[in-house]
Amino acid sequence: MSGDDEILLRARGLTKTFGDFTAVDGIDFAVRKGECFGFLGPNGAGKSSTMRMVGCVSPVTSGELRLFDLDPATDGPAIRARLGSCPQRDTLDEELTVQENLWIYGRYFGLSRKEVRSRATELLDFAQLTERAGDKVEPLSGGMKRRLTIARSLINSPEILLLDEPTTGLDPQARHVLWDRLFRLKRSGVTLVLTTHYMDEAEQLCDRLVVMDHGRIVAEGSPRQLIDQHSTREVLELRFDADDHHGHADAVAGIGDRVEVLPDRLLVYADDGDAAAAQVHARGVQPLSSLVRRSTLEDVFLTLTGRTLVD
Repeated sequence: MSGDDEILLRARGLTKTFGDFTAVDGIDFAVRKGECFGFLGPNGAGKSSTMRMVGCVSPVTSGELRLFDLDPATDGPAIRARLGSCPQRDTLDEELTVQENLWIYGRYFGLSRKEVRSRATELLDFAQLTERAGDKVEPLSGGMKRRLTIARSLINSPEILLLDEPTTGLDPQARHVLWDRLFRLKRSGVTLVLTTHYMDEAEQLCDRLVVMDHGRIVAEGSPRQLIDQHSTREVLELRFDADDHHGHADAVAGIGDRVEVLPDRLLVYADDGDAAAAQVHARGVQPLSSLVRRSTLEDVFLTLTGRTLVD
């Protein structure tokens, strides 16, 4: 997919400041029709500030931002009519029923009662909530509330769906159900833009992503491209009976491309993890456990920033 005709969202030099604090520091990115584009980074990296500008609810301090070739500063209502937004925290009316939440939200977009009820029926089926349509929202599980929030954000048939930390606080089963719903949405032609600090989520959902840190973009590409560019094919994890693993770093120095010291383990980056493990044992080093795994986006972030994503 290529060409400017396919670009629904573009930013150049996008900046957001709050007084003397710069939350977003001159970033460039473009989102193409039909893809899932992600912003990956730790809390405070500037992801949510970027999403609020994209959602036309926070003004741009400087730089250029265009959605559907429209300017949020002058065309905010027209842009918002074509967007769906799933905020970090659910803002459902818990005293109403599941279907009433959809009906009322649909009326905000000027949809007729007949159209709202038809759309609500479709979306409840999509979100696997049909059997709970007449139930109050308050006793629903976190996963159900999250699926309802996403269903509500789709009531106006948006072209772009903005998802800010869509699975924060959900258990693994609920996260995987939500991932399946989002994958189905993308297949139906909805463009997804999401923020996350979960590496596996970005790797699972995103066609392309940018890694943000301190308001800037520090890497960009597909998950596979980022791993190829910033890590090795495999990683050997070594655990020792020690509170501080720095003391064991010298013993494995020179094995693989580099060694990363974490509080609870050593990471040896190598294209062949089994060969690296053999070298470790040949030196007489005896870890409590060793594990060879493929590189992930977490390894990319450790390489780029020297810390894990969730701080």
